[in-house]
Amino acid sequence: ARGGSKGIPLKNIKLLAGVPLIGWVLRAATDAGVFHSIWVSTDHDEIEKVAKQFGAQVHRRSPEVSQDSSTSLEAIREFLNHHHEVDIVGNIQATSPCLHPSDLIKVADLIQKEGFDSVFSVVRRHQFRWSEVKKGENKMTEPQNLNPAKRYRRQDWPGELYENGSFYFAKRHLIEKGYLQGGKMAYYEMRAEHSVDIDIDIDWPIAEQRVLSFGYFGKEPLKEVKLLVCSIDGCLTNGRIYVTEDQKEMVSYDYRDIVGINLLKKRGIEVQLISERDCSKTLSAMKLGCIAKISATNKLQVLEDWKKDMGLSWKEVAYLGNEESDVECLKKAGMSGVPADACAVAQKAAGYICKSNGGCGAVREFAEHIFLLLEKVNSARKQ
Repeated sequence: ARGGSKGIPLKNIKLLAGVPLIGWVLRAATDAGVFHSIWVSTDHDEIEKVAKQFGAQVHRRSPEVSQDSSTSLEAIREFLNHHHEVDIVGNIQATSPCLHPSDLIKVADLIQKEGFDSVFSVVRRHQFRWSEVKKGENKMTEPQNLNPAKRYRRQDWPGELYENGSFYFAKRHLIEKGYLQGGKMAYYEMRAEHSVDIDIDIDWPIAEQRVLSFGYFGKEPLKEVKLLVCSIDGCLTNGRIYVTEDQKEMVSYDYRDIVGINLLKKRGIEVQLISERDCSKTLSAMKLGCIAKISATNKLQVLEDWKKDMGLSWKEVAYLGNEESDVECLKKAGMSGVPADACAVAQKAAGYICKSNGGCGAVREFAEHIFLLLEKVNSARKQ
């Protein structure tokens, strides 16, 4: 994961559906349970920070293998020079966010149990190819994999296998010879919907929709959210308190967030609010009609009590927080989020980082995220 990117600056840690791009593959690699260690090779401080947040170790690559012209193979060989204990390398690309642990488990078995020296990922495509005719050449194009007089129907043609760049596994002796593919080789065919490569054929908004539909969200299956608990200060408001000359306090909020709360209620999701300070007058003025706990010294205990009273599991609870006091709640909730300007420890604990700041539409944005994931839950039920 180099820091330089000609297309999208710091693409490897840009948020995709609320998670840094590299976080999707690191989560899949960790949950696969087939690796003795997981490393990110990078030349950038911010990428190192994100990698460690997701539990990876970091190899700081040298300037020699951090150029635009540097290859993955060069970076891997440099890594192996420092790690003589490694026998097999699974080179996973950060730009493949729909990778699932089940794929990695099967590939590890191909090498460790079935004796292959290298395994790489492919996807099946049904595309007809034609020969290229360069400008100025006086000749016709020719069909490469079809007979135009008898074109296949898609269902009658098995298609062709193409590398999708998601991962390359290889034994050490091959890599030291300068190969990622060689010896006794095998391909691993990934499902088409999991074969997303942001580098090649997809843009960011489309990728977010694909990830929300087909990405890997963790070992536990998603459940329908029944309760959203939102921290008032710094989430529903921007955390600022304005004091008038006659010592009255005022706060500001974004009407989009009120709309988000109302939309959640219409979908049957209970919304409850929590604050460490006494903000009863603020809540009264907002007229939200939500249960609220103010002057809360132990947010986790409040959340436990609400969950128990409603008879919910943690997977049915969503939490939006922004401060260190929210961290334990963020870790427990089945769906968790923070505004873009939340503190670092809260961001680390959250499953989704909003693009919006607190008091500037973060609640509405998190509501939309919940709705998208509920579509994923409903789709899984139908299947």
